[in-house]
Amino acid sequence: MFKVCSSQTMSLSSVDFDYLRHLVRQHSAVTLDAGKEYLVELHLSNFVRQAGFDTIANFVEHLKVSKFGQLHIAAIEHLVNYETTFFRDIYPFEALKDHILPEIIERRQSYQSDKIKIWSAACSSGQEAYSIAMLTREHFPTLNKANLQIIASDFSHKALTRARNGIYSALEVKRGLPANLRKKYFQPSGNEWQIDREISSMVDFYQINLINSWSDLPFQQVDILFLRNVLIYFDINTKKNILYKMKQIIHPQGYLFLGGGETTLNLDSDFERVKLGQAIAYRVRTL
Repeated sequence: MFKVCSSQTMSLSSVDFDYLRHLVRQHSAVTLDAGKEYLVELHLSNFVRQAGFDTIANFVEHLKVSKFGQLHIAAIEHLVNYETTFFRDIYPFEALKDHILPEIIERRQSYQSDKIKIWSAACSSGQEAYSIAMLTREHFPTLNKANLQIIASDFSHKALTRARNGIYSALEVKRGLPANLRKKYFQPSGNEWQIDREISSMVDFYQINLINSWSDLPFQQVDILFLRNVLIYFDINTKKNILYKMKQIIHPQGYLFLGGGETTLNLDSDFERVKLGQAIAYRVRTL
């Protein structure tokens, strides 16, 4: 039995907070802001108890003296934000439906080409990738595994396991998911909802840490890249590095979507801003 711990025993010292900040940044590039000790306490306290430690201090001390392993990974995964919803900030999906996919399909009808590739980078628990899959199934039924590849990646094994399983709570399926799509593409599973194999089979999942080298990515020449609400967690140099790598992998006529509060401005002048309906996308400038 685990001991019942008071809130005081789960408080976080500044030294331990700095250690955790460094650990998270080193392995994910995510920056935990100063003064957010209370958030670390909130996200770690239950896990620390379940792992058998009386205090966060004891847990951190164990991490410090141990070889990097599963407890370190678990700590990082508990401290990184995985917030996502189905069809989050609907405008990029409308742009995909009304502008981008029709353009790409028309452009490629005249010649033999590789698959259309759409990459949901930092996919978290999979809602973005599955939203893309449902959209293409609804509006572009001729797109299938033979001519479309939907790629979803995250650095977190925990997040990818959830994404691959495709099981969501009642609250999660209410957030952004139209009722007709829930009825059509989900099955009740106890108090949760399981996405149909028809949709989950459209997505290829990979564990990819964006801060590592992209030289061995299992795909190249992405037509559409979703990296939304991710750059906000990185420092300036990491943002620049990731944008540089994106330029190498995006098709010359491809599109990049960032989050509503993100931009390439003052980070990489090779990207130009494009307005598509109510959405903002980015393309690599042509000479």
